[in-house]
Amino acid sequence: MAELSELTRHIESYVDTSRSPSEQVASLRAITSLLKKNLLPIEILVREMGLYLTSTDSVIRCRGILLLAESLDCLSSKPLDTSTIHSLIIFFADRLADWKALRGALVGCLALMRRKDGVGIVTISDALAVTKSYVHNLHVQSLAQHDRMLCFELLECLLENYPDAIVSVGNEIFYAICEAVDYEKDPQCLLVAFHIVELAMRLFPDLYGPSDGIVGEIFDTLGRYFPIHFTHPKGEDVDVTRDELSRALMFAFTSTPLFEPFAIPLLLEKLSSSLPLAKIDALKYLSHCTLKYGADRMEKHAVAIWSSLRNIVFSSSQEPVLSFDCESVDGIGFSDDDIAKEALTVLEKLFMQNSVLFLNLIVNDEDINLIFDNINSYMNFSNISLQSKRKIHGVGCILATAARSTVFSCNRIFESFFPCLMNTLGISILKPSDNMSPSGKHAVSGTLNFGALYLSVIVLEACRDLTVGSAQVASFPTHETFCCMLERFSASLARDFISYVGRGNETSMADVFLGVKGLQILATFPGSFLSMPESLLEYILTALVSIITENFQGTLSWNLALKALVNVGSYIEKYHESKKEISYMVVVEKIGSLLTAAKCMMPYSRKLEAVSEVGMSGRNYMLKVVPRLEEAIFTNLSDLYVNGYMGPAENTVRLLECYTNKVLPWINNSEGFDEVLHLFVINIWNQIECCKHFSTRTEEKDIFEATMKTMKFAVSNCSETSHNAIVQKAYAVVSSCHFFSWNESAVNHVEMRGLDISHELKLSIRDRWVLSLFASVIMAIHPQTRLPDVRATLWLFMEMLLKGHVPSAQALGSLVNKFGSKANGQSTLDEAMDIIFNTSISHADSAYGISMGIGDKSTMNLADLCFGASNSRLLQINAIVGLAWIGKGLLMRGHEKVKDIVMILLECLSSKGGRHLRQDSGQENCEQDVSSSVMTYVADAFHIMMSDSEVCLSRRYHANIRPLYKQRFFSTMMPMLQALIIKSDSLFQRSVLCRALAYIMSETPLVAVLGEAKKLTPVLLDALLMFSKDNLDKDTMYSLLLLLSGILTDKSSQEVVIENAHIIINCLTRMVSYPHMMLVRETALQCLVAMSMLPHSRIYPLRTQVLQAVSRALDDPKRSVRLQAVRCRQAWSSSPVTT
Repeated sequence: MAELSELTRHIESYVDTSRSPSEQVASLRAITSLLKKNLLPIEILVREMGLYLTSTDSVIRCRGILLLAESLDCLSSKPLDTSTIHSLIIFFADRLADWKALRGALVGCLALMRRKDGVGIVTISDALAVTKSYVHNLHVQSLAQHDRMLCFELLECLLENYPDAIVSVGNEIFYAICEAVDYEKDPQCLLVAFHIVELAMRLFPDLYGPSDGIVGEIFDTLGRYFPIHFTHPKGEDVDVTRDELSRALMFAFTSTPLFEPFAIPLLLEKLSSSLPLAKIDALKYLSHCTLKYGADRMEKHAVAIWSSLRNIVFSSSQEPVLSFDCESVDGIGFSDDDIAKEALTVLEKLFMQNSVLFLNLIVNDEDINLIFDNINSYMNFSNISLQSKRKIHGVGCILATAARSTVFSCNRIFESFFPCLMNTLGISILKPSDNMSPSGKHAVSGTLNFGALYLSVIVLEACRDLTVGSAQVASFPTHETFCCMLERFSASLARDFISYVGRGNETSMADVFLGVKGLQILATFPGSFLSMPESLLEYILTALVSIITENFQGTLSWNLALKALVNVGSYIEKYHESKKEISYMVVVEKIGSLLTAAKCMMPYSRKLEAVSEVGMSGRNYMLKVVPRLEEAIFTNLSDLYVNGYMGPAENTVRLLECYTNKVLPWINNSEGFDEVLHLFVINIWNQIECCKHFSTRTEEKDIFEATMKTMKFAVSNCSETSHNAIVQKAYAVVSSCHFFSWNESAVNHVEMRGLDISHELKLSIRDRWVLSLFASVIMAIHPQTRLPDVRATLWLFMEMLLKGHVPSAQALGSLVNKFGSKANGQSTLDEAMDIIFNTSISHADSAYGISMGIGDKSTMNLADLCFGASNSRLLQINAIVGLAWIGKGLLMRGHEKVKDIVMILLECLSSKGGRHLRQDSGQENCEQDVSSSVMTYVADAFHIMMSDSEVCLSRRYHANIRPLYKQRFFSTMMPMLQALIIKSDSLFQRSVLCRALAYIMSETPLVAVLGEAKKLTPVLLDALLMFSKDNLDKDTMYSLLLLLSGILTDKSSQEVVIENAHIIINCLTRMVSYPHMMLVRETALQCLVAMSMLPHSRIYPLRTQVLQAVSRALDDPKRSVRLQAVRCRQAWSSSPVTT
């Protein structure tokens, strides 16, 4: 047992108000630790605290009771016997009358009443005692916020855990609730208070609940808070949102049907409010109340509700009310009007709850009937007034909402309105076999009437949604009224929809949209519901295909028809409409044949769009489309290899880009295409293998790069098994080329025969393609893929990267990134690194007169080349670029060998371009230029290592990426580069070192850089000024500017910002006029706005300079920059005086 003297010391420390809060907390922890370890029984603690709990000194008594309460709160899982709990809860209940010690009493009551079964809980009789004491003694609104919160939490706990005790108190609890909640303004307290009302009202059913007077009083208290107005300042620390408060109040409103006489009139009143938020809240509450109050109670308000909802829908402020474009072909409605959408949601629930009543209101509504009576006056969309468009749209949405709600409602809508619409359009019953030629220019049976057409389409769409959205589509009886009417009119509707699209100049944009929309709706009715003849579906699909193939000059109709065709295909695939799929497959074949249809005059870009979009509408369709695309690719490439492809090069590039950017990503998210992609890649290699001489047309950069990208994407989407076969095939083709001079006996020596420094790479066109495509394959394979000959592959890429072939360097970086650390029948990473760094490289100079530069030695390794051992600037640069890509592969996987690469690069930076450059008299004049160029490439190597690459070494290409590798590299490199910058005595060398550090900073996550803001800010500003001199590094400059923006807005970096305010503002004012990138100018102005919040004494001397720079930005050609300039001028013209 604990020493009593020690316990007394802890008690006195807590009770003593002169002690610091940390000492008091330590004392509480010490006491609770003794209690938890059973070194101190709770009875002994109470006995020792007796004088503190009953002291006449209110301060001591308050602290003593709070200590006991806090101790119990920490013992929620410690078992206590019933008598102890009884004594403690009665004590705390009595203390509720002691307002000076109230907080401790509340905490103690809560600690005991929140205990769970198994560790001792408060009995019902004791809970009743707490409830009565609460009702009789507490005046909640006279307390401080924290104490009010405790009061609300205690009442909430009683309602949740001890409802029987609340019931025993009777109506008194409701008076206590009203008194506690009335005029409460704290959001945290209100959140609990609303929940209290909800719990209390649910606790009392109709027969045993409070009288009507009390219900009215309770709702009057609640109603004052609707709608929620959240006026707390943004800077105030409040963790309650307006949405949370509004939702809690809504649950309180719907907690009992007894609130119906009070709630519904209030909500209807708020629907006429001028505040949009109040209207939206009223509609949300009304929707919830409709479900909770029940049909019987809501019936008396039906007329008033209908009138309010109708007026909201008709008076929608959305402009334009009707939007007809290819994006909205999926649905018609209020896309941006939240109020109207909420009104329709309420209306849908009312239809589902009481269909007969509200359908009668619709059918007999004067405004709706007036629209139908005057339907012939809405012939042309462009001639209809805005007010009439709103009403037509509103009627359409109301009818659609009703038809979409239930089968009964759909029948009634069709019976009441559909015949009138058909008569207005002049549509008669037509058999599917009658004159069904979609390509013919037949006359329309009816009259073109926009109003009737629009209402017909929107009702048809609602009917379709009802059938598709139901989980029991197959159980719909086929004799339903709307089903029979649709079957009779479907053929006539399809014919007229087609005619609306094909009327030429007579048809407006709206009619084209509705015609295509109608065809899509008819084609996507469930086959088990609407018995549509196969000929009718084919008729519709053929019509859509005809629009695509014949009307390709009309942008709107073409896009709409394609979108509709894609939606039909997606529907068939999703709902497994096997009968319709047969007809749709014919469409897929027709669309796919466009690629090889020479007579079709459609632009090639549109052909590709149509083929790819239709293919992506479903897996089965893509399986049909991919062979067509691949056939086109093989044909174009084969023609390109042999004849130079007489067609436009753009077509081949577009074809490859379509396959790469649209089809392959879609395939990557689907299953069952591995064999297709495998054969595609193999066939490309087979083509190249068979063609021994390439035409000069293949040298075009766009075609070459597009083919490489397609190869990488296709290989990356294949499985590991396919990768092994692909690599075998690619290696076989590469090894047959004359440039592949691998000799197994030459184990430690690569001879660079005939290196011509006047050219990047002396290879034939075919060899360049083979080498680059092989490098693309290596970049995209899985790490587990087995290479046929690792050494030969490594040495091939080593030789080619030194000859300036960048894809070989990228492939080599990918290899070292993906090599395993353990042998598995292949070379390990350590062996690969030994080959790369320790291979001896000889450089014959007799043909070109190149000095070796290292005395009598005739061999060197990769590091020597980086240091300039060959005395060839081009070879040195190629070696540095290759080293950068190798370092990137190692860095991303977190391999320690990257340190060696970094040291080589740093030595190049610190030794003026290379330690082996000779300083003969013939070279003295050009030494500085050579050194400058090489050091710039060394700095750029850090950019390669840190930047995210789209061509290789990414997750897309299965790279090994260690988490936080950029942060670790930044932490390692920052002190090293900073030390070199400080020691540098050359202005150019210092600028190059700053460039290297800037590349690293710009690619490092902001969080890692902020911790070193004080050290890095000067370097960051130097780098910004350096990069602003040209447009070569504008992307890096923008990244650095974003980094500076993060520092300026970070509270922990304010000291360094204030310290460097003058330099920062000088830099930013120059960036405002940066001509090469709009984002740089815009971000610089945003940074200046942030600088305006610094202490006035620091920025006032620079105010004139900033305003002059901003005044020039006011005439910027880009609007976004001008807007930021206005904002910046306002901030600096009225910058606050802060200290």
